[in-house]
Amino acid sequence: MSDIVYLDSHFVPKEQAKISVFDRGFLFADAVYEVTAVIDGQLIDFNGHFQRLQRSCKELALSLSITKEQLIDVHHQLIEKNNLHEGLIYLQITRGTDSSRFFDFPASSVPSTIVAFVQHSTVINHPNAKKGISVVSVEDIRWQRCDIKTVALLAACLAKHHAHQQGADDAILIKDGYITEGSSSNFFIVNHDNEIITRPLSQNILPGITRQAIIQLAQEEGLKITERLFTLDEAKKAKEAFISSATTFIWPVVSIDNEDINQGKVGHLSQRLREIYIDKALKK
Repeated sequence: MSDIVYLDSHFVPKEQAKISVFDRGFLFADAVYEVTAVIDGQLIDFNGHFQRLQRSCKELALSLSITKEQLIDVHHQLIEKNNLHEGLIYLQITRGTDSSRFFDFPASSVPSTIVAFVQHSTVINHPNAKKGISVVSVEDIRWQRCDIKTVALLAACLAKHHAHQQGADDAILIKDGYITEGSSSNFFIVNHDNEIITRPLSQNILPGITRQAIIQLAQEEGLKITERLFTLDEAKKAKEAFISSATTFIWPVVSIDNEDINQGKVGHLSQRLREIYIDKALKK
């Protein structure tokens, strides 16, 4: 049975989900997106994802022509129509179709294009959560508004492709000597005093929804967590490291540039945070 896709107020088989070649998301990457995890048919951290979607649209002067309640209904219908027990829902909103292909924004009367679809995937028992991942460092060549979740992801694709060519699982990005984040995730380290460290929010990183949840739960558990800059060298000397995102929750990092972290073993604190995060997410 074919997956069902949401496209501009209609639910259609994925083979029938067609978008104009003149859509600005296709021509200019003039679009924003969100990815929400689904476990046991439940949306995880949807409120945070919607708030970030609102912010992304505001920063780009992109009309958000659908309400939170309508989007929740779309997500729930996608879960039901696709029998999605565990996986992800991808949502994308573009500035719509404008056949003139002018760089300036089209008239406000041009409707946005709204697309959402499911991705069946293992979230809870993903092998990377148990064995950890290897990463390599690459220069951060992204644009200067990484805090906006746009679909302009070519730099991230290049970073991830480079990592795979090097035999690694993912890449971490370096800007002005400091780690910004992962190619599609936020990045944390744990020093030998068990202090959790992650880069502070700015235009250089995405305000991750899972990142914020981790900070909050760490504080609730009485763990020390600090938001500050840190170098690649400090990360390589860390007791533990991990990435966070809606698609991974928390994946431990056991190697950076072929140098082992925690003797190449998954760290205790990384495991503990992942377990607590999943437990609390399912109870919301």
